[in-house]
Amino acid sequence: MPSLKASLEYWSNHSNRLVAMFTSGKRQVLWEQVIAYFLFHLSCLAVFWVGFSWFAFWVAILLYILRTFAITAFFHRYFAHRAFQTTRVWQFIFAVLGSSVGQRGPLLWAGHHRLHHQHVETADDIHSPTVHGFCWSHSGWFMSKEGTATPFDAVRDFAKYPELRWIDRYAWLNLIVVGVCLYTLGSILQHQIPGLHTNGWQLFVWGFSISTLCQHHATCAINSVGHLIGTRSYETRDNSRNNAVLALLTLGEGWHNNHHRFPSSAQQGISWWQLDITYEILKVMAWLGIIWNLKTVKTLKDSCSV
Repeated sequence: MPSLKASLEYWSNHSNRLVAMFTSGKRQVLWEQVIAYFLFHLSCLAVFWVGFSWFAFWVAILLYILRTFAITAFFHRYFAHRAFQTTRVWQFIFAVLGSSVGQRGPLLWAGHHRLHHQHVETADDIHSPTVHGFCWSHSGWFMSKEGTATPFDAVRDFAKYPELRWIDRYAWLNLIVVGVCLYTLGSILQHQIPGLHTNGWQLFVWGFSISTLCQHHATCAINSVGHLIGTRSYETRDNSRNNAVLALLTLGEGWHNNHHRFPSSAQQGISWWQLDITYEILKVMAWLGIIWNLKTVKTLKDSCSV
């Protein structure tokens, strides 16, 4: 256990480094983004006003799982790593769904993630906790000038699709649509099925604010916690870690050291006990013909392309 003095020195140095990045250079933080970020957190406190219902709770859980899958399976394993193939229609559908989480569009998301792998644990890795500190890697970079710009050169393969460029530009619109739809649904159910004990504002707070915020922090924890806490099965050139708790919260993304060893694999849980829900769902989608050429650790090893 680190001493109190060592801990205070770490957080003091970390705070100074964070302030410097907030106020200088290309990583200067956009304050309107910071204000919106904190207001979104504050909106969750409205839960004490709108109350609880099991219907609102399960809507929040369903949206969390559905949109987490869109991020893990498509934004990450498909758009960033091309771990499988699918049709233009399905890539559009999941690009829309993934952009409704507030993590911006697929091109920005995948572009920055590709740069993360290219420059991992260096000054050019925009969200490295070992280089830039925990807070910056977790959320600070997301509100910087660099973090809000799409690196189109890194995603030329998908940037050729005009519909993806449109989604990337107007990703905020999908987030608003989710909020409006939830409020409208809750208002209708309040009058049509009062036995559900829900209403517009309750469904908005649970399904939009709480569900989205939980999903945001679970994903961001892969950048921060996933490079600090956990075990290492492979000696990679980064500090990536396998973390079972993160894997559960993110449907399999927590096996992060495995991922950095085999980045092109759609399979991140390699050992039998490493639950990778995203990969299991992708196998079902492959069986249904929705996706194909699903890359696994075995196929990558067989082709010597790891």
